[in-house]
Amino acid sequence: MTVFDRTRLTDDTFKLDLERMRRGWYSDKYFENIGAMLATLAGQGYRYSGRSPRLADVPAAQLAVLATGDLEVEMQWFTRRPGKTIVVGVDKALAMLRGCTGYIDSQGRFVGTWGRLIVEAVHDGATVWYNGDPLAVQPVIRARGRYRDFALLETPTLGILTRASRVATNVYNTLVAARGKPVLFFPARFDLHEVQAADGYAYNIAVQRFNHDYQETVSRFVSTDAQGDWWGGAGGGTVAHAAIACFLGDTAEAMLAFSVTRPAHIPRIALVDFNNDSVSDSLATLDTMFARFRELTDAGDTAEAEKYRLYGVRLDTSGSVRDVNVPPLGDPALDLGVNPRLVFIVRQAIDNAWQRWSLPAAWTDRARDYCHAVKIVVSGGFSPEKITRFEKLAVPVDIYAVGSSLFDNHGPTVSDFTADVVRVKIDGEWRDLAKVGRRACDNPDLEPVP
Repeated sequence: MTVFDRTRLTDDTFKLDLERMRRGWYSDKYFENIGAMLATLAGQGYRYSGRSPRLADVPAAQLAVLATGDLEVEMQWFTRRPGKTIVVGVDKALAMLRGCTGYIDSQGRFVGTWGRLIVEAVHDGATVWYNGDPLAVQPVIRARGRYRDFALLETPTLGILTRASRVATNVYNTLVAARGKPVLFFPARFDLHEVQAADGYAYNIAVQRFNHDYQETVSRFVSTDAQGDWWGGAGGGTVAHAAIACFLGDTAEAMLAFSVTRPAHIPRIALVDFNNDSVSDSLATLDTMFARFRELTDAGDTAEAEKYRLYGVRLDTSGSVRDVNVPPLGDPALDLGVNPRLVFIVRQAIDNAWQRWSLPAAWTDRARDYCHAVKIVVSGGFSPEKITRFEKLAVPVDIYAVGSSLFDNHGPTVSDFTADVVRVKIDGEWRDLAKVGRRACDNPDLEPVP
């Protein structure tokens, strides 16, 4: 599954539309045209009749017998994202090559030729570096074989490598910014549902990569079951604003109802910005949940009491709104949305809430611990840059919920992959033949793919 366990996902994992992929349904049309042209030339017995400006040292007699339609090439897949890229999508790209390398015969049947292809690849979770020199890229897949057999697959293989590696690298950089605090994966609503499995897998790989690199044990949190499809994860979450609306804006009542009806293993995280008064709604929820927790504990029903342990509160104030608890300073960055001042204010209110309760001595320490254990989750417009600012200010955030920034694809986050033919086989000998500005490169992490 990853570079960490040296295994790969099985082809069945991806549920590929092999029939249409083999016929070019998902490929840029020029690859279909190239493949058809080469197949036709092969059928006609065509031999090379041009004058190669790049292979002047090859005797003309050797070139004159070259069966262009059956030309064998070496192709390499790579990215030029600046700096470090967490590579994901390799296993799915290999599944495409394994299932679709070949040709359609005269009877309209697919003939697979994967067995004739020599392929090397890194594992998902490997890292590559790019320093700005296009002559020093690090390939993540390298294949040698008859070009027309896999020409159609350039488009879809590049697509999954680009998408998954971009998401994984963005997640990784977000985790670095968060200094090991958990990052909830919340971007499902910002793209097509069909991409959730690949995106969730990329997130999972990024967390594993971060834990490996920094010797951390950050947990993984996805919001949909589809995001966990390839690696056995499951979606989690508590309530949305719509749930609070169903309780007419009473956040505490909504959380009490949730706790009554849902299993105890689901963390109780209250969304407290519905009324734009995060302190009041946090305290009202805390009061209600603790009172029930205490009542059940005193009655000896500790298992049921766990349903009322408030795991956290989530601040999600809109970036165009100032929470009523934040005194205005006239600076949108300091006043609006989920800002550092709001988090400090809410943290202090929660930590001191137990002092307002009338408690017997036996409950004083437990009440204080109950409050101090409540985590603060923040969401709404968080990016590595914003998280870095929060961390530098030591804002008491426990968990960051991050959405659309994990799809960011501009400037330094552009992870576009490309593939180049870099060598051709002539009379049994491999010769360099890349376009100007590119060359055959190596990567010590490439391994043979059986």
